[in-house]
Amino acid sequence: MTRLAVPKTYKLYIGGTFPRSESGRVYAVTTPGGDFLANAAQASRKDARDAVVAARSAFGGWSRATPYNRGQVLYRIAELLEGRRTQFAHEIMQSEGVPESAAGRQVDEAIDRWVWYAGWADKYLQVAGNANPVSGPYFNLSVPEPTGVVAIIAPQSGGSLLGLVSAVAPALVSGNTVVVVADETRPLSAITLGEVLATSDVPGGVVNILTGSPAEMAPWLASHADVNAIDLLGAGDLDWVHLEIDAAETLTRVLQPESGADAAAPSLARILAFTETKTVWHTKGLL
Repeated sequence: MTRLAVPKTYKLYIGGTFPRSESGRVYAVTTPGGDFLANAAQASRKDARDAVVAARSAFGGWSRATPYNRGQVLYRIAELLEGRRTQFAHEIMQSEGVPESAAGRQVDEAIDRWVWYAGWADKYLQVAGNANPVSGPYFNLSVPEPTGVVAIIAPQSGGSLLGLVSAVAPALVSGNTVVVVADETRPLSAITLGEVLATSDVPGGVVNILTGSPAEMAPWLASHADVNAIDLLGAGDLDWVHLEIDAAETLTRVLQPESGADAAAPSLARILAFTETKTVWHTKGLL
């Protein structure tokens, strides 16, 4: 007897849990050929605000964790991705319409990228911080610190999993917490990544994943007074200049959209983009 498949119900990932959208809305996720795959929650501005609250609540604990500990947590995500490689590859094949070999390569690149950023967690401070030469009997030290809550518009084209990882991982390295709007038409990998995060060592609220329309949620995230930085990586098709203007009202740091094959390539610059430099003076010897 032929059994009926059990389609998965995809929800949001906010504060370490999987709520439905407060609006009750869903939208159909289809293959490139138009075949139905699943329903995904369509997040609202209220969901976006809830995600910011969760990210702010988690910021204190995550930012105070030792760099070594953060690196271990990020590496654990890579381990769990490796264990679910087949599932991720299958979802990418369905939602992106690519062959198995291409889907597998994307998952492998995403895993490698997590490992790459995990390795920087206890090293970027030494590279970006420094002792400044000053005139007088003082130590003068500059140290990078996390910016705070980072909102991200994930890439809306290219590899859905790799683009998401490329945007989220560097923001986490220094101790920021994240609210990310996933690829609208291909959100399956994003919510499955949420399941990985929920079963890893990542504290609830450190990463919050919203599915739905970036055009609907981006203005509320850009103008939110408790968002400290916004990465418009995947907002190239939106009115991102207006989003940048909205962000300026609350002095929110902005990374402009990127495109092309090298968009969000692994780099120390993406880690440092969401840090602030603290400089400390201290006397040495007798004045």
